[in-house]
Amino acid sequence: MTTTSDGTVAASPARMTTRLRLILVVVILADVLDLMDSTITNIAAPTIVRDIGGGESLIKWLGASYALAMGVLLVVGARLGDRYGKRRMFLVGIAGFTLASLAAGLSIDPVMLITARLFQGGFGALLIPQGIGLLIASFNREQMRGAFSVFGPVMGASAILGPILAGFIISANIGGLTWRPIFLINIVLGGAGFAAALRVLPRDSEPAERVLIDGLGASLLGASMFGLIYGLIEGSTDGWTALPIGFLAAGAALLAAFWVRQRTAADPLILPSLLANRGFTAGMLLGLAFFAAVNGLAYVISLFFQTGLGMTARAASIALSPFMIGIIIASFVCRPLLGKLGRTMVLIGLVLTLAGAAGVWATVLNEGTQVSLWALAPSILVLGMGAGACFTSLFDVAIGDVAPAEAGSASGSLSAVQQLASAIGSAVVTTVYFSQRIEHGAGHAMTVSVAVVAAIAARGLGLVWLLPKAAPPEEH
Repeated sequence: MTTTSDGTVAASPARMTTRLRLILVVVILADVLDLMDSTITNIAAPTIVRDIGGGESLIKWLGASYALAMGVLLVVGARLGDRYGKRRMFLVGIAGFTLASLAAGLSIDPVMLITARLFQGGFGALLIPQGIGLLIASFNREQMRGAFSVFGPVMGASAILGPILAGFIISANIGGLTWRPIFLINIVLGGAGFAAALRVLPRDSEPAERVLIDGLGASLLGASMFGLIYGLIEGSTDGWTALPIGFLAAGAALLAAFWVRQRTAADPLILPSLLANRGFTAGMLLGLAFFAAVNGLAYVISLFFQTGLGMTARAASIALSPFMIGIIIASFVCRPLLGKLGRTMVLIGLVLTLAGAAGVWATVLNEGTQVSLWALAPSILVLGMGAGACFTSLFDVAIGDVAPAEAGSASGSLSAVQQLASAIGSAVVTTVYFSQRIEHGAGHAMTVSVAVVAAIAARGLGLVWLLPKAAPPEEH
């Protein structure tokens, strides 16, 4: 509280009204839904396959399909919010996400489930980019600081509790539905979020100018990523026939066409000036490789726990929690140090990732499928800390040399890269795991998968020195 010149008491500018608190809850709920649904299939995949079939191909597609749709449409979703209104797109996004979750929970075969996951990711891409804009439209600067102080703990708790909750729900077998409630719960959460958003979100104002959307660029990116991931998954699962090879070739050609389109389009998804920025490009390439490797490895560790060690979904989710705890510890420790350490923080993250991967590799190599979870936990914790250090710092440092006018486009592009990396990683690393497991068993497959991830992290060490030395100021 502060006192005005006439002696009355004025409210602190940082104090939030009940309506502002509800707006913050709605925005956080949307992010929690996305975070949980991007990770729950890491735990649920083996159970889902036992129920509706689909084999290795479905396991690979469960995570890849969601992240693929999210990554391709994330920048487009932000532009649609600018063009048609953030409130309107938020409502469309959360309604569509809820209905897609219903379809996922009621799926009777792999095709229906993967289609529902694609729609989940697509509507999530409409939903997630609107949150910050809605907060900016409603909160003053001091209130924004308070709002962001809430995000960290809530999202951190969701990262830990989401997979654990999924494991407990599956093991509880509610109403004999096994895995289905992990999607059906979104009907309650999404329905409540939609009702609250309809009531409290600020009305959209008319856009200052017409926002252009590069539909051709988005189509080329989506088709190229689908071709590459489909070719990789189907080729590694059913053999390298002409069909998967053709999809890989088509995906590579379409990706090249997308690259050309970004240099010629009137309003490209990625500004050409960003592609010409060495620090940004290095960060984008490093992020693509690192996030693909680490997200893929987290998926494989869960599969190893369930298919190699014979653990239940609940036990596997708890055993994986040191990875999430490590991410949260590193996020809280590294964020205050980022301004001082800059790209050194990225280097620390890569080194910790290598150390954790080496520990997992050595432990599994020595003990195989008889490995103790207590023996693995410290290395998985360190692996999570390395991931958290990079998650916290990599993209912030990558935009260190980006002009303020380009910062929004750069951040959106990097967020899309992170989602696409998750799709690629879940496809690539699980492909390595399954191909080795068939011939040599789960223990050997795990050590090879970890070695691949470590090799990618090691190669990333060279890109660190191409990054800007420091992250931009907070106002950037």
